[in-house]
Amino acid sequence: MSMREKLDLLNQKRAESEQGGGADRIKTQHEKGKLTARERLDALLDRGSFVELDRFVTHRATDFGLEDQKYLGDGVVTGHGLIEGRLVFVFSQDFTVFGGSLSEAHAEKICKIMDLALKTGAPVIGLNDSGGARIQEGVASLGGYADIFLRNTLASGVVPQISVVLGPCAGGAVYSPAITDFVFMVRGISYMFVTGPSVVKTVTHEDVDFDHLGGADVHAATSGVAHFVHDSELESLAAVRNLFTYLPSNNLELPPHQATDDPADRRDEKLLEIVPDIPSVPYDMHDVIQRVVDGGVFCEVQREFAANLIVGMARLGGRPVGVVANQPAVLAGVLDINASTKGARFIRFCDAFNVPLVTFEDTPGFLPGVAQEHGGVIRHGAKLLYAYCEATVPKLTVITRKAYGGAYDVMSSKHIRGDYNVAWPTAEIAVMGPKGAVEILHRGEATAEHETEYREKFAHPYLAAARGFVDDIIDPRDTRPRLIGALQVLATKRDRNPAKKHGNIPL
Repeated sequence: MSMREKLDLLNQKRAESEQGGGADRIKTQHEKGKLTARERLDALLDRGSFVELDRFVTHRATDFGLEDQKYLGDGVVTGHGLIEGRLVFVFSQDFTVFGGSLSEAHAEKICKIMDLALKTGAPVIGLNDSGGARIQEGVASLGGYADIFLRNTLASGVVPQISVVLGPCAGGAVYSPAITDFVFMVRGISYMFVTGPSVVKTVTHEDVDFDHLGGADVHAATSGVAHFVHDSELESLAAVRNLFTYLPSNNLELPPHQATDDPADRRDEKLLEIVPDIPSVPYDMHDVIQRVVDGGVFCEVQREFAANLIVGMARLGGRPVGVVANQPAVLAGVLDINASTKGARFIRFCDAFNVPLVTFEDTPGFLPGVAQEHGGVIRHGAKLLYAYCEATVPKLTVITRKAYGGAYDVMSSKHIRGDYNVAWPTAEIAVMGPKGAVEILHRGEATAEHETEYREKFAHPYLAAARGFVDDIIDPRDTRPRLIGALQVLATKRDRNPAKKHGNIPL
């Protein structure tokens, strides 16, 4: 066979591999409103940048008729490409081939690109669309999942890992996305659950459909498994590209600086009007964040879950920062079990990848009640405290209003290595709110006058400032320039934790 004939054969096999499970199955995929594995990669990566690896791999099963059904690539497209010119490793499961089920060879392809990502210090993005383990391969497919889980764990905190669920993700398969840093889902096509509706009905007699058991909105608002939810695949993949603009490629790099035309010394008059004069009146902390950060652009994470705490990515003076903020408009900004877990996870991600933390504080404390205490609010609240204490990135805190009790300590206070802590004149820093305090101090004889007296003596920022617990009391209009200035000063910060294998966060 001549070279030209061999090239013709190569091109024929290449074309075959790009057909996945065939035209009919691709048509079915489109009829479900879903893109194919390769179409997804085209939308995710810079045009023409994808380099495929292992396109000629096939499964090794010899039973149950599979020996006669071999597809090039074996149900997953793997390789590397660019996002905004930066290297990423990717895998995209192909539902048109055996329902995207994971075989031994399928898993080996994914493991190979994860190993390469660790070696080169590049992020990993997984596009998940799979029916689960390939039953015909038995324990070999289960072993393949475990191989992936191990690499997810070893890569955690070394390179960013993102999972985009674009179809079913069930059984053991769910634990890979759960270990990764961010999970994206799409309404109507994404499903995640350990056991499906039919098994749930058999075991617990609960009648539930796919959406209510493990759909995108359930995981966005109730379980907290999903960090981002969108209405279409293209919207979701575009959001992944946007998120990458805030992240470094690995834990040894700084996040990418981006030029901005928003002046560093910009003052915002509206910040004087956001916090109400009456302490019990709520306001939306989003208004504060958007008036302080570059261009008012805030990439919120887990928007629907534990909405009493806001977390997300933004920029200050072109530098990416992780924002953590109490939300007075939801449960008065109180900290509870879900908010604590949400905040702790986000803080640890930012710390792992050198993203400075900016905290906006307005919280009356931790949520009281039997359900919270029995649910372990002590243990979960300790996660948030642990995450802040452990973090060595620059930590900046702005107290806008309430900072009561243990929550004052937890929310990146000076006492747990806060680097730059300031308060607005409206800040109330005290052991507890005036009403509760005077009821204890005056034992049932508290009056409005007592409450006013307590507020004037204790519910202000000047006692904390006198002890150096806040670095300054600032004009709210100066919040942006003050934070940008502090970030510049702290750009060369060096801080290390004691040498140890790892800590024991109260999980």
